[in-house]
Amino acid sequence: MNHYVDVLKKYAVFSGRARRQEYWMFALFQAAVVIVLAILDAVIGAGSLIVGLYVLGTLVPSLAVTVRRLHDLGKSGAWYFIVFVPLIGGIWLLVLTATAGQPTPNEYGPDPKVLAA
Repeated sequence: MNHYVDVLKKYAVFSGRARRQEYWMFALFQAAVVIVLAILDAVIGAGSLIVGLYVLGTLVPSLAVTVRRLHDLGKSGAWYFIVFVPLIGGIWLLVLTATAGQPTPNEYGPDPKVLAA
């Protein structure tokens, strides 16, 4: 839960680096919330209104944490656009976000694991 709140506190911060743990804990919590809201939408018959509003409200922080995750790998945030390549783009982004970050400082900042210790 702390990682989710930390990402929301950095709402539009696209600079710096994000650890794998921060990224994946945010993604896990995000998925859980979307599932709960989808069930709530179905129960009250709101279509996808609540889920849509939630996803729209958290779009910027999700993009920001993904860009920071790519920075941890030493890659530009522009690598996010790989997701638009049909069939393999999403898989490649998944592989990138699951890859261990650079253990040394890079052009985007110091290793976040060292800062957390």
